[in-house]
Amino acid sequence: MREARLVLERRPCDHDLRKRVTVSDDRLWAPWRLEYVTGEESATREEQLPAPVAWQADAEQTCFLCRAAARYDNPEFARKLLVAARDEHALVVLNRYPYNNGHLMVAPLRHIGTLTGMSLPEHLACMRWLAKLTEVLGEKLRAEGFNIGLNLNRIAGAGCPGHLHWHIVPRWSGDSNFMSVLAGTRVIPQSLDSLWQLLEGALEDPSSPG
Repeated sequence: MREARLVLERRPCDHDLRKRVTVSDDRLWAPWRLEYVTGEESATREEQLPAPVAWQADAEQTCFLCRAAARYDNPEFARKLLVAARDEHALVVLNRYPYNNGHLMVAPLRHIGTLTGMSLPEHLACMRWLAKLTEVLGEKLRAEGFNIGLNLNRIAGAGCPGHLHWHIVPRWSGDSNFMSVLAGTRVIPQSLDSLWQLLEGALEDPSSPG
């Protein structure tokens, strides 16, 4: 793909710098995005989702994190639901619409929307997973830094305000390139399934010995 060129020119009798942007007419081929763009993706995914054997107590069945936290009779369903790891109190889920490659979420198993409503073991489990993820993503993806954040309530940007979840986004030097600056587009070089496979086996319960 030819890179876009940003040229600064000084016009005669004009002391202001004028910007002229020449953008390549090459195309980024991403056919797997069609269902999302047309709005058919959610309906298709709902039809393919497995039925849980058991929900968590007080689960909200329309919540995608509650569905991920439910129990299933087939371990392969974790892959379909993008669940990378879980323990007694929390789980790690791949973000289906990542800001950057390796974008993950850490959430308590319970459908709880306030920090004060979490138990001490839930707080501890979530923080342990975040610490573990900085180690694993640093090793597996060579991440140079991380953005870690929590949005409380919809007014603060929470997409699922009833179920707390922390975002952890790996960062690299220069990862905000011309696609982000000029086209408002993030290029994710790794598929979600490939990322799930990369993390498989690497995310052992951080509370366990060793």
